[in-house]
Amino acid sequence: MITTEGITKSYGELKVLKGIDIEIREKEVVSIVGASGAGKTTLLQIIGTLDRPDSGVVKFNGTDTSHLKGKALSSFRNSNIGFVFQFHQLLPEFTALENVCIPAYIAGKTKSEAEARATELLGFLSLSDRLEHKPSELSGGEQQRVAVARALINNPSVILADEPSGNLDSENKNELHKLFFKLRDSFGQTIIIVTHDRNLAEMSDRILQIKDGLIVNES
Repeated sequence: MITTEGITKSYGELKVLKGIDIEIREKEVVSIVGASGAGKTTLLQIIGTLDRPDSGVVKFNGTDTSHLKGKALSSFRNSNIGFVFQFHQLLPEFTALENVCIPAYIAGKTKSEAEARATELLGFLSLSDRLEHKPSELSGGEQQRVAVARALINNPSVILADEPSGNLDSENKNELHKLFFKLRDSFGQTIIIVTHDRNLAEMSDRILQIKDGLIVNES
């Protein structure tokens, strides 16, 4: 499904990733753990094509993403990868429904197509009564579920989540953790999660521990 081969990344003199080789299988939920500064988010951004490695290769079902540039890369990312961030990244001036629709509009979907799919997803996530609410009118847990719906709108094969429950209380954390596995079972996504939350990591199919820019343990 996804493979990385020899991924390295430096920022000036700081070597963040020193040769990462991993393989993520289809419909697998994988957590990446490690101390702050270990390179977890950098690796996730490179897998998600938001950043380029200094050397090495990232492949999605055999497609070498280093060969994609400009509009082709943006289109590939929008069609194949959904992102969930710790702080939701919702646009405050738009409603929940409008926020979810944005990636679909970028993909060229019509307004009716985008809204129908967004409404379906928000209903699946128990947010049918929040479609017209703006982010400031939603709880933290509701905002994160809107962000999850946005990540799902284009039916991506992969969901990448960076500390998705880091800004939530215990109850909402537990609900979000369960949701990732519900998504995998319902929609067949492969899910990669960067997390400091040990409970979430231990629910995953596999845990990859990164330390000093290298994968040092797999369980």
